[in-house]
Amino acid sequence: MPKDGRPNFLVIVADDLGFSDLQPYGGEIETPNIAKLAEEGLRMTGFHTAASCSPTRAMLLSGTDAHIAGLGAMAEWIRKVPELFQDHPGYEGYLNHRVAALPEILQDNGYWTMMSGKWHLGLKKELSPSARGFTKVLTTLPGAGNHFNNEPQLYGHEDEKPKALLKGNEGFWMRDDKFISGRDDLPKDFYSSNTFTDYFLDFMRGRNEEEKEKPFFGYLAFTAPHWPLQAPHETVEKYKGFYNDGPEALRERRLRSMIEKGLVPADVEPAPLHTAGTKPWSEMNEEERKKSSRAMEVFAAMVDLIDVNVGRVVEYLRETGEIDNTFIVIMSDNGAEGQLLEAVPILAGHTLKDVITRWYDNSLENLGNHNSFVWYGPQWAGAATAPSRGLKTFTTEGGIHCPCIVRYPPLLQKKGVIAPNFTTVMDVLPTFLELAGIQHPTPTFRGRQVAPVRGRSWVPFLKNPDDEKLQIYSSENDIVGWEQIGVAAVRLGDWKAVFMPPPRGSGKWELYDLSKDLGEVHDLGESQPEKLEEMIAHYETYFQETGMFDSHAVYQSSLKKTGFPVDAHMKSYEQSSA
Repeated sequence: MPKDGRPNFLVIVADDLGFSDLQPYGGEIETPNIAKLAEEGLRMTGFHTAASCSPTRAMLLSGTDAHIAGLGAMAEWIRKVPELFQDHPGYEGYLNHRVAALPEILQDNGYWTMMSGKWHLGLKKELSPSARGFTKVLTTLPGAGNHFNNEPQLYGHEDEKPKALLKGNEGFWMRDDKFISGRDDLPKDFYSSNTFTDYFLDFMRGRNEEEKEKPFFGYLAFTAPHWPLQAPHETVEKYKGFYNDGPEALRERRLRSMIEKGLVPADVEPAPLHTAGTKPWSEMNEEERKKSSRAMEVFAAMVDLIDVNVGRVVEYLRETGEIDNTFIVIMSDNGAEGQLLEAVPILAGHTLKDVITRWYDNSLENLGNHNSFVWYGPQWAGAATAPSRGLKTFTTEGGIHCPCIVRYPPLLQKKGVIAPNFTTVMDVLPTFLELAGIQHPTPTFRGRQVAPVRGRSWVPFLKNPDDEKLQIYSSENDIVGWEQIGVAAVRLGDWKAVFMPPPRGSGKWELYDLSKDLGEVHDLGESQPEKLEEMIAHYETYFQETGMFDSHAVYQSSLKKTGFPVDAHMKSYEQSSA
């Protein structure tokens, strides 16, 4: 235990992990290490994030809404039409300085801080993890990349010269506060989940005596299981044949498992399987089914290896005696990704199609290898988000309802708790600060004005998780909203209103009672117009409080002028390549 007796904090984030992908949430993928943490701690079934990755990460590290923290829209979207977002605070496309970042606050209060993995909150040195409070860092700055570090469009291929980016650094990697070469300075046997964990453990083992006396904050941000779906062959082979009966069958198995585990009601009515225009399993030929099921096998292997590496970190903490004084959070950053390539890798002037066609082999025999590039499509993602509707980038529950496991014995006196309370990713920061005895620094921090938090501390709830009357968010007063380029939702208690422009939705506000309709199947907007009007008024409050602007119509118009596909529903690779 640190000299001052304060807890350590460890946050582990998986990228695009579906709600039921883990064993403790009903999945068949082998995740025994995470399952043990759930047995020793608490599983949340009401945890919510943003609908896409960088806004969630901004909310995690700031404790407030993404529109305040700088990710009112993803940077990849802002770069398409920058003139639309300029002069709009909260749409900088990076974690802005109007918020105090969690590692900054903890660092200034005696914590030793480190991170390894995906940042996605700014590509410049002054916006990097080391500039926002992390002492030790190994990070990939963009939102996606090859899991074997095979980036021919960046590093050069055969006789080609590498593309010069970021003032001569051909990669987007940093070690501490220095740019490093992704081509030359990373291990030759690189695999994302393994390598990020290697560095994380190296940082932990490398602490000097003074650093060991300090409490630590560790942030391990995997890029798996985000596309491209890639994993070592021997792990992929463990899942051979697991998915030969298709996504609908997988969905049914997982739903039964969730019901058996008490995660969803026995009479839950799931939303229809999301297909986004892809070919149903029943209409696929044998070759298409083989490629589709193989993609899911690779995805499973990626989740499996996340668990293996979580086990490595936990084992280290057990060996050092730090495990029971470490508040551990394991979470996904949004719902399963099934349709939209919203954060394409750094392409260095190439198109994604050109990169895949020129340098990748997506034959059945090669799927999952370093030189394959596939995603698994909306139907497999829909199996993971069931019983919820929609996927990542949707403000329906399928895009924002995520797994979250907490382990911290000093507060959690009861093991294996399943907690249905509504919670959000914004709550992590205020929870940590309360446990560390730190006041949030608003209104000023490090010489600048900073926004207050919008999240709520979990401490009272964790002390008594069986108290069904205990609400983290008041069902009468605490409005929570979501929005990205006009795709919106607002929630108060169990009532939720959703707005999704075509082609995602109807283009009108919908109303759901989540206490009875987890799948958001029955729109009550017409039968309860007064309640819908009330919820729309709540959304207006959220709109005003977070400083957002109505960007959807202008954004679509601007993209059409550039020729960019507006709201393009990406099909599976097999179909798009055909």
